[in-house]
Amino acid sequence: MIVAALGLDVGRKRIGVAGCDRTGLIAHGITTIFRKSWQQDMAELQQLVIEREVNILVVGLPYNMDGSIGYQAKHVQKFAYSAAKHLELDLEFMDERLTSFEAEQMMMNSGISPRDNKALIDRKAAALILQQWLEIKRHK
Repeated sequence: MIVAALGLDVGRKRIGVAGCDRTGLIAHGITTIFRKSWQQDMAELQQLVIEREVNILVVGLPYNMDGSIGYQAKHVQKFAYSAAKHLELDLEFMDERLTSFEAEQMMMNSGISPRDNKALIDRKAAALILQQWLEIKRHK
């Protein structure tokens, strides 16, 4: 199975971006996009899509802890649908609850301060989102 996916952890200030190896086994953080404008965000994503021959976006959806879709999740959905259309890619959502917390824990365990590395947290969270999606796909 050849997988060409980008995992996104979409926030108001930053977008964590992850990719995977061509076998679809391992996700890894690629970059963090510091949001400036829709056009600039899309230009940066388009460049990654071309370089990595991406065919699907996997976007983390921040459900509320009770499983409902709140204010932030609606904004992420709007962004994701628009981005997928603009980039002409398929789109899938993954539950991203606690991925940022898990990313922070991983960093602290490695001796890295999460407070000083918000962009790294976003990349790691995107990688966790994409890894979860890859594992679900692999087991289907």
